Amino acid sequence: MTIPFLSTPDKAITDTTQDLLPIADITDGIVIYKNGGAALIMESTSLNFGLLSEREQIAVIASYAGLLNSFNFPVQIVVRSQKKDISNYMIYLEEAQKKIKNPKLLTLMDSYKKFIQEAIKKKNVLSKKFYIVILFTPYELGIAKSIISTFRFSQSVKPLPYPKSYVIRKAKIALFPKRDHLIRQAGRLSIKLKQLTNEDLINLFYNVYNPEPPVKERDIFA
Repeated sequence: MTIPFLSTPDKAITDTTQDLLPIADITDGIVIYKNGGAALIMESTSLNFGLLSEREQIAVIASYAGLLNSFNFPVQIVVRSQKKDISNYMIYLEEAQKKIKNPKLLTLMDSYKKFIQEAIKKKNVLSKKFYIVILFTPYELGIAKSIISTFRFSQSVKPLPYPKSYVIRKAKIALFPKRDHLIRQAGRLSIKLKQLTNEDLINLFYNVYNPEPPVKERDIFA
């Protein structure tokens, strides 16, 4: 008797990672999904809220509330945290210390290096990037085509429900006004939003799906 779920499959698994990704293409700074949807991604600068005065903090909170209340479309806010390797920075400090002649400056440099090393031992150094994603759903292309594309999503071949040029044109019409609105509203918070280019998007998705291995600690962190 053969148990189906324990038997060897007749056909080898040949799907690649790209086949499993929902992305069909990246064109003109817009991510096109295989089901006909699209997305526009903007990178945001950060704001050091703790360094602001009380009056400035109140103004920022009011502007942020106005930004949230102005939304009449869905938005995703993504915060990407990564461990930061500062070993090169420590090597730079070592080289800079060798060039210092003043004994007092040498003492300050030595204290600064010890402070950095202790900080790294106690807590990981993280770099954070902030992204705002505006979505264009496949249902905005047409109900019938969108339903068909939804059922085709699980198949190995996933053609777009409409020609790619049509999807891009409809996505731009829907996404660009929303992008411009967010850029204006973010400006009131002294935050700049930048739409990611094709190269930026490719690098972002590559790094997301191909994370770097953990950095080994070097002797300078011992």
